[in-house]
Amino acid sequence: MQQTKQVNVGGVKIGGSAPVSIQSMVKSPTEDIGRVVDEIRKLEREGCDIVRIALPTKESVKYIKKIKKETSLPLVADVHFDYRIALGAIEQGIDKIRINPGNIGGRERLKAVVKLAKEHNIPIRIGVNSGSIERDIEKRYGQTPKALTESVRRNVEVLEDMDFTDIVISAKSSNTLFTIETYKRIHERVSYPLHLGVTEAGLTFNGTVKSAIGIGSLLVDGIGDTIRVSLTASSVEEVRVGMEILFALGLRKRNFEIISCPVCGRCSIDVENLTKNLKKRLERLTIADYQVPIKIAVMGCIVNGPGEARDADFGITGGKGKGVIFKTGKVLKTVKEDKLLDTLVDEILDYTV
Repeated sequence: MQQTKQVNVGGVKIGGSAPVSIQSMVKSPTEDIGRVVDEIRKLEREGCDIVRIALPTKESVKYIKKIKKETSLPLVADVHFDYRIALGAIEQGIDKIRINPGNIGGRERLKAVVKLAKEHNIPIRIGVNSGSIERDIEKRYGQTPKALTESVRRNVEVLEDMDFTDIVISAKSSNTLFTIETYKRIHERVSYPLHLGVTEAGLTFNGTVKSAIGIGSLLVDGIGDTIRVSLTASSVEEVRVGMEILFALGLRKRNFEIISCPVCGRCSIDVENLTKNLKKRLERLTIADYQVPIKIAVMGCIVNGPGEARDADFGITGGKGKGVIFKTGKVLKTVKEDKLLDTLVDEILDYTV
């Protein structure tokens, strides 16, 4: 797969050989600076790389400097309709702007935004979606991936004609297959970095499934440079889902990986709670100097472990009121069920610290 052009968003590289970055969007009201700053800090702790804020009015622009003083993540301005908001955001030190060139107020106003962005070395994300396809294009191609691709091509050419190429592209739909097909078409036609996402994906469960399929299948094919999971849920949850997608594809590494059996009638220990509590315990630890990631298995019976989980660094196999702690497929010790978690964590610490 050919590499895309690389752009710089407040120190975070998108495209080229840069790792796939994770984005989210602040859901707190922009004028409530305290809540916005708190939300951005939480996103950073979860692994978010870039955060976007809505700027619905000219008044909202004045909060950018204050937010940037209190946070360290690159900030993207989400601007629609009023080109003066985009100009103000750039002057206030925003790291990137997201616009739909077709609704910013005409060519001359767009030219003013592009000129100022170029002067400040600010990338522009062209954000179009299936609901904003130009009428003439939709009339010709209908509501199709071909139409959305044509809309992207047209908007890219407008910026290129203005001698601006620090471009990131997003072309989303709430339909997963529509989204996948569109991004594949765009990838074949342009060399700009692509911002992936299934827009308006829904509540956490449904949206996670749609996003994992849409974003994941594209990343597997080497398509995509930055992602945003769009959920009707907290922005923190969006980042967690995005991280899991990247973890599952091997595009990010973490300190530990927990695998656990799905449980059946043979199971006689509480695998679900053991796994949840183990995850919480490990997330609180600062563990250094070990092979990353360490793999830990929580298995409900002898059928699934330690044999099936022999590739795990450590694990638990359950029994009636007790369990076996194993390491790389070999039994270390048998302990009572209420001691399983503490014993396992102690063994992990002895091995990793």
